[in-house]
Amino acid sequence: MPRGQAPAFWYGAQPVPRWARSLVPLYRLLRLIDHARYALGLRRIQRLPVPVIVIGNLGVGGSGKTPLTLALIESLHAAGWHPGVVSRGYGGMQRTPHLLAAADTAARVGDEPLLLQRRGQVPVAVGARRVDAARLLLARGVDVILSDDGLQHRALGRDIEVCVIDGVRRFGNGRLLPAGPLREPATRLAGVDFVVCNGGAAQPGEVPMSLQAGTPYALAAGAAAPPPGAEVHAIAGIGDPARFFATLRALGYRVHEHAFADHHAYVAADFAFDDGALPLLMTEKDAVKCVAFARRHWWALPVRAQLPPGFVIALLQRLAAVTVLSLPRVSQPR
Repeated sequence: MPRGQAPAFWYGAQPVPRWARSLVPLYRLLRLIDHARYALGLRRIQRLPVPVIVIGNLGVGGSGKTPLTLALIESLHAAGWHPGVVSRGYGGMQRTPHLLAAADTAARVGDEPLLLQRRGQVPVAVGARRVDAARLLLARGVDVILSDDGLQHRALGRDIEVCVIDGVRRFGNGRLLPAGPLREPATRLAGVDFVVCNGGAAQPGEVPMSLQAGTPYALAAGAAAPPPGAEVHAIAGIGDPARFFATLRALGYRVHEHAFADHHAYVAADFAFDDGALPLLMTEKDAVKCVAFARRHWWALPVRAQLPPGFVIALLQRLAAVTVLSLPRVSQPR
């Protein structure tokens, strides 16, 4: 199976292997135990003194959460809020609560948190215990927290849930891990506040989102950006590399594909194919991990989430209502 691709039976017509089907009951049991801990009071959902918006998905892999988070940061700023982001920091080594600083690297804090900090220009905190990491944001004047990929993280109380789905792949075969890509059943959507459909055809009740490509920018000082129609190498270490390659082709590029696993930790040896004859394009998520050894002909392609104004208005109204109506919050120790 090529690097960066999910098992073929998740999204294709292939039969699910017996070993994968046999492990689904174990996965269900682990989820049940986690829910029982909270129901029995063995673990407590902890509330923070500011509203929390969770942006997550049901399945494994990318669905467009990072572009959506960046769009919401921009909308919140425009409405007078001071947002911050909390993340587990997947792919990074940092486990204790940490507020991102200018010198941080993706190897330490994860690629997505680093991109959110640099593109969003907001405080970002990471840590294995999201609640503790989120508390670091309060001292920075944050009055609303966006929890990146926290839909299944029950410990952090939330006021608004936004679930992002891949409009093309949807839920694949609809099965739970490891027989399918789902971390929770699709019925979970009934309990979230907003369902955002990234690409494809949005279903009734879903908010349509599309990604608009911007102008490539150089990772290091180099020549002019490759024009549409140019032959290029392209790398993608994201949940669905094919989506990025399709975007480049839609822009007119002739693409030599190089797919890597999601959150891949790049080293210079990964680019042995690059003899310098062709420009190389990558996602911004990949770029934050490649800047240290970037070459003059390497470029990152930014994307921007396009959302209907009605969604932003509805979310801001929900946020205002939550802020006004909620009782004073008390953070309880676990």
